Amino acid sequence: MTTPSTLPGPAAGATIVLPRTENQALGLARYCVDFLRSSGRTTADIGQATLDRVEQFHLDSVGCGVSALSHRANAPTVLRREALDTSPSAGTRGGICLGAARPVAVEKAVAANASAVREWDSNGTNFGYDAAKGRTAGEFGHNDFYPVAVAAARESGLDGDATLRVMVLIDEIRGRLAEVFALRKYSIDHVHHGAVACAAAYTAALGGTVEQIESAIGMIVAHYVPFRAIRAGHQLSDSKGASAALSAEVAVMCGRRALAGFLGPRDVFRNPLAIYRLNEPCPDGQSPFDLELGVSGDAFAIHSMHFKLGLYEHQSAGAIQAIVDACEARHEAFRDLNRLRGIRVKIYEPAYSIIADPAKRTPTTRQSADHSLPFILAKTLLKARDALAAGQAAGWESLMLLPEDYSDDAIGDREVRSLIDRISIEHGGRDYDALYPDGIPTSVAIEHATLGLLGGGLVRYPLGHARSDAARTAAVVDLKFDRLVAGAVDDPRRLRERIRVAGRSPQEIAELYAFPIHGCDPG
Repeated sequence: MTTPSTLPGPAAGATIVLPRTENQALGLARYCVDFLRSSGRTTADIGQATLDRVEQFHLDSVGCGVSALSHRANAPTVLRREALDTSPSAGTRGGICLGAARPVAVEKAVAANASAVREWDSNGTNFGYDAAKGRTAGEFGHNDFYPVAVAAARESGLDGDATLRVMVLIDEIRGRLAEVFALRKYSIDHVHHGAVACAAAYTAALGGTVEQIESAIGMIVAHYVPFRAIRAGHQLSDSKGASAALSAEVAVMCGRRALAGFLGPRDVFRNPLAIYRLNEPCPDGQSPFDLELGVSGDAFAIHSMHFKLGLYEHQSAGAIQAIVDACEARHEAFRDLNRLRGIRVKIYEPAYSIIADPAKRTPTTRQSADHSLPFILAKTLLKARDALAAGQAAGWESLMLLPEDYSDDAIGDREVRSLIDRISIEHGGRDYDALYPDGIPTSVAIEHATLGLLGGGLVRYPLGHARSDAARTAAVVDLKFDRLVAGAVDDPRRLRERIRVAGRSPQEIAELYAFPIHGCDPG
């Protein structure tokens, strides 16, 4: 599980390159049109491994969204209520909120659904890294934007196979942008790449011309750049979790305005005052990067994206894996946590700055707790102890962090605080930094009162990582879905089948999210 494996899939298939010396916004527009509409395309030219992976990421996202809504998480509940107070614009079919049946304003449905998907911070992740091609900007990103594809499909009458193409397109554009431009270096939130992708894909899916798609992209870049101010401060707010949702909302608005005839700025990637050249100056007539995009087969960025196997910031996955490995090797050491004298963690940058931030050592909100490595490790150790006491193996299945692990009572638990006091975290230096973002390099050494020093080995590819065991990851992701939606729906397995996109009719896709969620207003 911690051993490197071959990255699956993406070598086989065709790509195109949008060179830095050309109008890449127009190039993206043409790419979208070709990808979605040329010669009546179907999914047949996309590799089955790619389609299966998109299905899995989409299913995972829906499980996260259903769970957040059933727990009445604040931001998605507020945005869903806002959406349910609206009606579709004249001449449109509108959008459907998760768990509702009545059509609403499409951009409001997108905001509500994307907020629900993202609220637990538990769906897919990318690190923007393709060493083989020399694209190592390493920007973060998440599979938050499938509600845009579903909304576009409902509006345009697309069937399931065409909807999958839109999903692939969104993930491809945002994933490749993350490889070539590091937004965080300039205090810009990573959801901006997703907004660009959504504006392009949504406008194309609704039949926009290349000029209209370029306008939509230009408006996003010129008017709606989100800054990382949402992530600053000792305790995080709803704005952090809803950032993708609000960016998806304005992406749809930009697309609709472009379709109505509004003209946004052109050639925005080479614009000297837009975020790209402004932050990375380059010669006139160029952008700071070439942009390579998958066309067919399995040559798509989604193969380097990762799954989370519970609720935790993905940078902490290596540390959780280290606890799993230690439990497998010496399970007797974790039956009495009072005998753990100290837990010493070494981790890389940027993880050290993000999840080892001293301000998050004593979190008071869930949004801060799931970005606090000390809290995440303390809860994982407690779950390991409880699993062993119940005669269970302390693996990912029993250590999976779920919403109840971030309740107010859990955050204030004395045992959690006691364990946090024994956890120390240090930056592993160049040796660790050099292994990221290819992996999640982490070590956890545990000093036991009678057994001595345990663990301490380097973890690089925890389960859920793109280089980890794919079959085992898929099984744990399915288990995670069932646990998240249990209590929110009558039959988790039936919901999993309902949410499958491939092969669905246009009417089935139009009503894909219109299933009841216990505790939610049916609209």
